[in-house]
Amino acid sequence: MLSTLSPIAGMANLVDNSINQIDEELHPVIERNPTRSVTIGSVSIGSKHPIAIQSMTATATTNIEETTAQVRALVAAGADVVRIAADSKTDAAAIIEISKRTDANIAVDLQENYRLAEIVAPHVAKLRYNPGHLYHHEREKPWQEKVQYLLDIAGANNCAMRVGVNCGSVDPAKLEEFVKEDSLRPMIESALEHCDELDGRGFHQYCVSLKDSDPSKVISANKQFAAHRPDVPLHLGVTEAGLPPDGVIKTRIAFEQLVSQGIGDTVRVSLTVPNIQKPLEIESALKILSDIREGRVRSVVQFNTDTLNIISCPSCSRVENESFIQLAQDIKTITAYAQQYAITIAIMGCRVNGPGETDDADLGLWCGPTYVNLKKGSESLGQIPYDAIIPRLKTELDILIETLECPG
Repeated sequence: MLSTLSPIAGMANLVDNSINQIDEELHPVIERNPTRSVTIGSVSIGSKHPIAIQSMTATATTNIEETTAQVRALVAAGADVVRIAADSKTDAAAIIEISKRTDANIAVDLQENYRLAEIVAPHVAKLRYNPGHLYHHEREKPWQEKVQYLLDIAGANNCAMRVGVNCGSVDPAKLEEFVKEDSLRPMIESALEHCDELDGRGFHQYCVSLKDSDPSKVISANKQFAAHRPDVPLHLGVTEAGLPPDGVIKTRIAFEQLVSQGIGDTVRVSLTVPNIQKPLEIESALKILSDIREGRVRSVVQFNTDTLNIISCPSCSRVENESFIQLAQDIKTITAYAQQYAITIAIMGCRVNGPGETDDADLGLWCGPTYVNLKKGSESLGQIPYDAIIPRLKTELDILIETLECPG
């Protein structure tokens, strides 16, 4: 239940940043981090601008008609920026056509092939790259050269950039510098390193994101980064937040703790939903920001990790079998009996994030076109057909529960 808390009720005006629209005695303006302005097409982010809301298409990028329709639906719901994944030259060509059919501020997720930037950049507003993915293409080339290439392309085409750091795909060189138990430092150091690289090369039209499926880690990582670089705009989100309503709750927890302290310039609520329900991400973000602005926040701001925790990635164009969404919903239903156990089940929809981002789960599933890869921690348990995965998962879950009830 939402409750009004006076300390945070005194921190408002986060969405429109307009002093004149509220009573300053009741709702003094939060002092946002002094982040610089970054232009993304027709919208600008940074402390002088309203917090922008984003989403990502879930249709196959090559399906131009459906992807264009989804972009329009997201914009109609209130999206300021819409991200589309590009994993091939065919995807890139489709994005060019989609950009002709909509006025949306399109951000392109370059995935594992950073060279696609030169194809799409003249037609979009923003390029997003993951430092951990730069190693997948032209592995013999230093990452600094790849970043220089991206900056040259972005600068020539007036594109903003996002350095997107994710918990399950961190720069492998950074992972080697820290103990395995410290999952945040590699993320933060990777982001800081790339900021230094971009700044050193004279490029400042960028923002950063540090995402994890655990809202407490999202809060900690972004607070630590903001303490080091209060000038860099931050894109906030809880990756693989999962199915609603749990996914919305996890995201709300992170946003309340960050936005209320002036951290965050653009946000996304990542939900596992069918394509037709994708605008729910925008609606949820608007509602969370509105509640923070008005002081309607949750009195308990910790997500309970001592019970069953189901993580699932947001539906996006990387998903190779649309059964993934129904599978996630079915797993949530059939595992309800294990609610009292501190077990994490991760369900990923693609080969890009699936292998790495299931490693830390007790049971992990990442979905291919015709089968599901089942894992126990980082150990592979095999490739299971979609019609057989539920009973196999339940068997593995029961074994885990028995281990917890009878340790040793």
